[in-house]
Amino acid sequence: MTHDFWDIALAGGTVGYLILILSIAALALAIEQAITLRATVLMPDGLAARVREQLAAGQITPAIQQCKLQPSVLGHVLAAGLNEADAGWPIAEKAMEDAAAEQSARLMRKVEYLSVIANLAPMLGLLGTVIGMVVAFREVAQSQGAARAADLAEGIYLALVTTVEGLIVAIPTLGVFAWFRSRVEQLFAEVTAQAQQATAPLRRQPGRAAPLPPPRASVV
Repeated sequence: MTHDFWDIALAGGTVGYLILILSIAALALAIEQAITLRATVLMPDGLAARVREQLAAGQITPAIQQCKLQPSVLGHVLAAGLNEADAGWPIAEKAMEDAAAEQSARLMRKVEYLSVIANLAPMLGLLGTVIGMVVAFREVAQSQGAARAADLAEGIYLALVTTVEGLIVAIPTLGVFAWFRSRVEQLFAEVTAQAQQATAPLRRQPGRAAPLPPPRASVV
């Protein structure tokens, strides 16, 4: 049974090999994303609580150091806001929002590769279908319409195999892409919530007002 499966899988020729490479790439990306997109990786346990305690004690610099000691998405977002703490809460909040958007886009770029593979696989399958039909009709042309079914079988077989291969790769890859995209959105909603909770003491501290410019000397 396994031997027959590989015979069918390799019957797609060059196009079939390309689809096989895409399937391996999709599997590798899925495994890598499953390892990366975990709450414990993006949001280390206890980081938000420790930062909140240090901010409640007015210790902004140690809080920033705590974020650097645990490099993660949450740590990056918190550090971005804490570095702007002296400018006031609105500026710090905007810095955290920008950092979260940047980190979300970074993770989504890898997830988007799955979407690319899901779109390329059926297109390659269609290419194999067209090539197979060209082979079949070439047999008809060369035999001046006297081609037998056996003469057409090779081209039709190639067309069907590549079509099936493309769909087999595209369908699960598209499903995995949709799941990981939803996972990224869910995790970043949680990152935002933890960042807001951790910086709650900072919101209660008034921002430092910028010094007024010295009055100009009047000209007599």
